[in-house]
Amino acid sequence: MRKIRVRDITGNYLYVLPAVILFLTFHIYPFINVFRLSLFRWDGLSPVMQFVGLANFRDIFTASPEWWFSMWHAFYITMFTLIFQNGLALILALACDRAIRSANIYRIIFFIPPVLSGIVVGLIWQWIYDGNYGLLNYWLEKIGFGYLSRTWLEDPRTALTCVAIVHMWKGFGWGFIILLAGLQSIPRQLYEAARVDGAGAWDIFRKVTVPLMVPVFVLVIILTILNTMQIYDIILATSHGGPAGHTEVPITMILHSMRDYREFGYACAQGVVIGVMLLIVSFALIRVSKGVRQE
Repeated sequence: MRKIRVRDITGNYLYVLPAVILFLTFHIYPFINVFRLSLFRWDGLSPVMQFVGLANFRDIFTASPEWWFSMWHAFYITMFTLIFQNGLALILALACDRAIRSANIYRIIFFIPPVLSGIVVGLIWQWIYDGNYGLLNYWLEKIGFGYLSRTWLEDPRTALTCVAIVHMWKGFGWGFIILLAGLQSIPRQLYEAARVDGAGAWDIFRKVTVPLMVPVFVLVIILTILNTMQIYDIILATSHGGPAGHTEVPITMILHSMRDYREFGYACAQGVVIGVMLLIVSFALIRVSKGVRQE
């Protein structure tokens, strides 16, 4: 009996071993290696690396205002996305959860943008925003608002918001799917009991739906922050970080450090900084979620 038990346990570990090896190879080892490289000054090609300790991190916090401007841009896009993208996703999820006509068709349509390539989406929206022959300016002229026309992605006043709109349009679908799944997991008996007690639609949403959806809301918020703070492909396809750096984000700054300045160690330090910040935010939101559920 004991031999059979040991054999079963060994077999179970052997089943998960390939996944563990892949995780260690493509997740844990790169993370450790990035942190190791962040302690060196290295051009990415030379076999000689100069150990500088925490100097790269010191430069990020004390001598790199461009980095913090890029963090602000990413934060702006993140807040824009959290409010408008997730708000739109929640409204659409509530509508489809109430069994509106052709709800399944809407589910498919809403999930199309997230599965599209970010580069393709960015190029399409770059054409829409184009100042000379873009679709947006064309329709503004048609409806009598031609005075609002401009080169949207080349104007410092509108470029960042335009990029945020593109990111929101592409990403609301996956938030919609997660929120819809959460709504459909709520027992219908709770809604029926609330209606019997005389609760209106707003009271049901506030006192039944929201409390039960808190874990789902936190999950969507965390995924939104992680995804948006690492935005890159849409920036690359639309504004390339311009005009004059007004749409630079942390990932494009890391790319510049590696490609333009040949500072691979500094780029790794930038990656570690943003990674640690995202971990802190994620753990903080999880703790808040647990506290709310316990109450």
